[in-house]
Amino acid sequence: MSDRPAAFPPFLPPVLVEEQVRAALKEDLGRAGDITTAATIGPEKRATAELNVREAGVIAGLVPAALAFRLVDPALTFEPLVEDGARVAAGTAIARVSGPARGLLSGERVALNYLMHLSGVASYTARFADAIAHTQARVTCTRKTLPGLRALEKYAVRLGGGSSHRYGLDDAVLIKDNHIAVAGSVAGAVLAARAYCGHLVRVEVEVDSLDQMREALTASPDVILLDNMGPETLAEAVAINRAHAGLTEDSYRQNPRRTQLEASGNVNISTIAAIAGSGVDYISTSKITMAAPTLDIGLDISIS
Repeated sequence: MSDRPAAFPPFLPPVLVEEQVRAALKEDLGRAGDITTAATIGPEKRATAELNVREAGVIAGLVPAALAFRLVDPALTFEPLVEDGARVAAGTAIARVSGPARGLLSGERVALNYLMHLSGVASYTARFADAIAHTQARVTCTRKTLPGLRALEKYAVRLGGGSSHRYGLDDAVLIKDNHIAVAGSVAGAVLAARAYCGHLVRVEVEVDSLDQMREALTASPDVILLDNMGPETLAEAVAINRAHAGLTEDSYRQNPRRTQLEASGNVNISTIAAIAGSGVDYISTSKITMAAPTLDIGLDISIS
């Protein structure tokens, strides 16, 4: 069981996603707006709708959903009935929208698109996180996200119990195999990164063998990414790391200065528990963002 301190819930400032939501609405409304609604619904009509989940899952995306309705018509009222990150059963009402019927109908699809996709990411992440909850490892997402949705998808991953890798190319160093091939050596690439970057920038290096790992440790990276190694090899890597740091098995986890180990490659819901059992600190996978199914959420309307 993990003894990590509890983190505050993820926070998503609406201003960070307003431009994206506005672009999504413009894409949907096209050149003439919602002609179906304008042609069939009078401007005086008002309505109330509930957003209901059709299957169990973890909710994410209430912020962009609320923005979608507000940007279509500021007179609409969006009332969340749960919080992002809530684990809900099928049939749960998660939000209520009321006001001008035209705006409600025109904003429906964009709001649901965000909610269904992001709740799907959060729900799928939760399956991975739950599978390794008995270990010290954490599942983390990568830069493999849908263009334009990275901040939102990484937010959803955190709501599902995962953690975020770097957000982009500018907030951490990750030396991959191609960098090493051009730079000439694992240790040389790590030392060059240390010389170039400020002291607050963390440096991670990818290795594909235990010999490369041993070389990497001579340069003291913050994190070593162990690429495409099976659980037995990963366990050996943990032992090598512990011996290099001169730590006992009991003190290994609690030492904040040692090199962290991250496993990647061939990670899925069937393999993650065995990978976590090797003793690595992090397990990165693109599956939780790139392969997550949507969560079925519907909008049920009533006329007022």
